[in-house]
Amino acid sequence: MKIIILGAGQVGGTLAENLASEDNDITIVDTDTGRLRELQDRLDIRTVEGKASYPSVLDQAGAQDADMLIAVTNSDEVNMIACQIGQTLFNTPTKIARVREHDYLRKNQKIFGEKGIPIDVRISPELLVTKHIKRLIQHPGALQVLDFAEGKAQLVAVKAYYGGPLVGREISYLRAHMPNVDTRVAAIFRRGSPIIPEGNTVIEADDEVFFIAARKDIRAVMSELRRLDNPYKRIIIAGGGNIGARLAESIEDEFQVKIIERGIQRCNWLARHLDNTIVLQGSASDRELLIEENIEDTDVFCALTNDDEANIMASMLAKRQGARTVMTLINNPAYVDLVQGGAIDIAISPQQTTIGALLTHVRRGDVVAVHSLRRGAAEALEAVAHGDKSSSKVVGRSIEEINLPPGTTIGAIVRNDEVLIAHDDVVVESGDHVILFLVDKRRITEVERLFQVGLTFF
Repeated sequence: MKIIILGAGQVGGTLAENLASEDNDITIVDTDTGRLRELQDRLDIRTVEGKASYPSVLDQAGAQDADMLIAVTNSDEVNMIACQIGQTLFNTPTKIARVREHDYLRKNQKIFGEKGIPIDVRISPELLVTKHIKRLIQHPGALQVLDFAEGKAQLVAVKAYYGGPLVGREISYLRAHMPNVDTRVAAIFRRGSPIIPEGNTVIEADDEVFFIAARKDIRAVMSELRRLDNPYKRIIIAGGGNIGARLAESIEDEFQVKIIERGIQRCNWLARHLDNTIVLQGSASDRELLIEENIEDTDVFCALTNDDEANIMASMLAKRQGARTVMTLINNPAYVDLVQGGAIDIAISPQQTTIGALLTHVRRGDVVAVHSLRRGAAEALEAVAHGDKSSSKVVGRSIEEINLPPGTTIGAIVRNDEVLIAHDDVVVESGDHVILFLVDKRRITEVERLFQVGLTFF
């Protein structure tokens, strides 16, 4: 596939890295010569220097025969104009744009409708991150919570703790111990390295365990791997920007929410737009303010400002003062692995959340959801099976008969409203949503081919 990526920042660069390794023809456009040189030295890609919305620059990048245009520059306006020009001058088949500004998104039907700006897919990082954090708050103790088949099935990552009923036992014990709950351990990360689980694999303390189950069974399975945390009640959000405000708005009816914002004008805006959230003007790194607001009784402290260092320092202070769980927004990917697991319980990377949403629309075959896991080290995807036994490599075959690439497991199948955990004898039918887990992303092309109908089989 010939893909033009506009913007060589963290998202654009990471996306190029993902796609270049999968036999795609990638061109990346940016005004930063140094950044382009750095990417070209590392990746097998073509680069073009220039303003992403200029017709001449798009022409130089090869827009006349591109299959896809992905606009992820730092400017919503540049992204939107680039997609308009891609359609008007080059008739580019698929146009994806990152649009951050809430004011554009509020009027999305008129701005991006049939007669509006021709963008096929709009990606809003702030909205994606807000949903991600909300799911974590709703599942105490989880490191990651991912929805599949419109939330009917969920993939959850938890750290196994000493004292958990399953710790020190083989995975096969889980089924015997919980006969009324069907689940599957999709993968285990032990000291940073992936393990493809077998029935005789023993779960160790501190393992990061990814399991899949129907939404209603998630809490029961979590209790087997760790001491089950009590539901969260009290939330403090540091930072009243787009993400902080959206998060407060989405959870204020379920939880007791306070938001700390430094800017007085922004505080006034928050107070007008939030109904049940207490708005506090001040610094989240102010120890006296945290103590005054009963930080020791706080269930979750979310540091969501645009400043990584400020988020990290405020989170460390909140944890030291007694906050039960600390979640921290980290824009610099180099920081994520450094800080998570110490004073900071969960480091949230907007780039990885955005990359998953983008990859959903790039993958071949009928792929309806992609999630980047372990800071991009692994991937979970949901693909729809089509055809019959003669035209498909998966339809009409049991799980054990499907020739999966090494490092790939099928976790579950969603058939209509039913979640079927992927035991060896389950047979895939046309229309099934198949949820797969890949620890080796170099195999993604082989997985895509499994779900392409009408290929010649040998």
